[in-house]
Amino acid sequence: MGRLGELCSTRGACALGSTKLPRLDRYEFTVAPEDAGERLDAWLARQGLPWSRSQISRRIEEGEVSVAGQAVRTPSRKVRAHERVVFVAPPPVSVEDRPEDIPLAIVFEDRHLIVIDKPAGMVVHPATSHQAGTLVNALLHHCGDSLQGVGGERRPGIVHRLDKDTSGVMVVAKDEPTLVALQVQFHAHDLERNYLALVEGVVAEKGSFKTKYGRDPRDRKKFSSEVQSGKRAVTHWRVVERLPGASFVEVSLETGRTHQIRVHFADHGHPLIGDRTYGRPPREATLRQVAKALGRQALHAHVLGIKHPATGKKMRWSTPPPADMQAALAQLRDA
Repeated sequence: MGRLGELCSTRGACALGSTKLPRLDRYEFTVAPEDAGERLDAWLARQGLPWSRSQISRRIEEGEVSVAGQAVRTPSRKVRAHERVVFVAPPPVSVEDRPEDIPLAIVFEDRHLIVIDKPAGMVVHPATSHQAGTLVNALLHHCGDSLQGVGGERRPGIVHRLDKDTSGVMVVAKDEPTLVALQVQFHAHDLERNYLALVEGVVAEKGSFKTKYGRDPRDRKKFSSEVQSGKRAVTHWRVVERLPGASFVEVSLETGRTHQIRVHFADHGHPLIGDRTYGRPPREATLRQVAKALGRQALHAHVLGIKHPATGKKMRWSTPPPADMQAALAQLRDA
């Protein structure tokens, strides 16, 4: 692990060796000899910047990082001993996505953040394939101008995501300091996240999956826990209810990889019912009917607990599974 180098902002603030840095305009580091040969994006991600590695990679690609006085646009570039690395934070920019009057299930709201019970089928933020009808479009209408530019991207206020077809609790920041503080909590996994899932087959009463995690080498659009090298991924579960041919489980995350719950259970022979990406139609007739009726993976973000960035108070929100998962459970109970 390298030590933090010199840190300076254009406002004149300086710090040395802090674990997690505040958001400033400019950061300067010097590469320690023992860090030579490491990828630029990975090395910067370890320096305490208030952004994730993927966000840092995007900023490198946008030319916001220079090494030895030259702009670098390759996240995989290897750093060399004693090189000076300068990161210039982008200014907030106006969000171009239009507000839409889409109803929101608001669990909690104050002037700093808003907690939503996201329905299945709603995409979190606009992308090439989803330019409208997203959670961001709804939030822009609900929050008005206060959300414009928070985060400086097309994801104003978005701290974390849920898959389109996963329902449940999400928190969104309404100002820049809250966004950065929540990003730090998520990056450090210093929070509570519990999910409810309906999986095929009989699983142990409780247990954990502890694996490496990365892109599926056979299909780069998917992820796998059966890779030779990758990031650490840890999923814990306990059985809530035994059902014919299925298990209703509560899942807690120690890490938060993309599709982690879906992949871990599928790779261990218990895909989520209705998961068309990592599962297949169940052999048993009732389970097939349930999966078809659901039309999505049976996964609900049940609990979210954080430390409120403004007050320091621990807060916890929970929502029950939506009607489609309740119907699936009822059908299996009656089978």
